Amino acid sequence: MADARVRRIGLLGGMSWQSSALYYSLINELVAERLGGVHSADLVMVSVDFATIERLQSAGEWRQAGELLAREAQALEAAGAEAIVLCTNTMHLVAPAIEAAVSIPLLHLGDVTALAVRAAGLDRVGMLGTRFTMQQPFMRERIASHGLEVFVPDDDDQAVVHRVIYDELVLGMVSEASREAYLAIIERLVARGAQGIVLGCTEIELLVEQQHVAVPLFPTTRLHAEAAVDWALAR
Repeated sequence: MADARVRRIGLLGGMSWQSSALYYSLINELVAERLGGVHSADLVMVSVDFATIERLQSAGEWRQAGELLAREAQALEAAGAEAIVLCTNTMHLVAPAIEAAVSIPLLHLGDVTALAVRAAGLDRVGMLGTRFTMQQPFMRERIASHGLEVFVPDDDDQAVVHRVIYDELVLGMVSEASREAYLAIIERLVARGAQGIVLGCTEIELLVEQQHVAVPLFPTTRLHAEAAVDWALAR
């Protein structure tokens, strides 16, 4: 019997490239696990220059950033992508601009994460991410729309989380001292009632793993990759 067709996923990445590399590896590994043999995913990728995106983030130029990513999403659709995976948490802030620019679905990371939290039987989670993800409502509200309570660290802890992401993790640096700082922040979220922790930035998954904490972790990159593969292999 002929192999079933694997639908083509468009990866919109480069924010950071370490994040995109993790998406690429996970999606291919999952397809190989499920189909066996030498199977791999059918992917097309656009990888933007993160320096440009970071400058727009810092300047609060979200409309311009949305226009930039919308154009890249159109390029993915033109290349045959049948759905788009945005390989970053923070830039889901401009997801509406991307969705409006293409006729194919955007597999939204917030929905994927919320479904995983609910499947685990939890209803109250803490969330770590960039300052933009923690302070602005776009991801918290998307997850909360599934009937969940989502809260973030206090301002001082947010500053630590954000600094480690931008000064270390996006550069591929993994520090034991930073890991300990993150684990202390997670402990404070748990003390406030978090039943689990959403790792709402891809690069955090390079630093914190389930073995490091007692409460469930929800690594959004892996969850997003799994959902993308579910979609790609759907009969």
